[in-house]
Amino acid sequence: MKKTLNVRIEVSRLEKLHQVAEERKKTMTQLIEDWIDRLPKPVEKDSAH
Repeated sequence: MKKTLNVRIEVSRLEKLHQVAEERKKTMTQLIEDWIDRLPKPVEKDSAH
């Protein structure tokens, strides 16, 4: 299931994202998802305490 994420970014960053997406023949969504997938997994907090 996909959900929508609204983000406010500077126009220059949006243009950069668009240009990189075009160069790599990907969508901006794909680039963002790739970046998120490379982030380390969050450390689970010990709920026993």
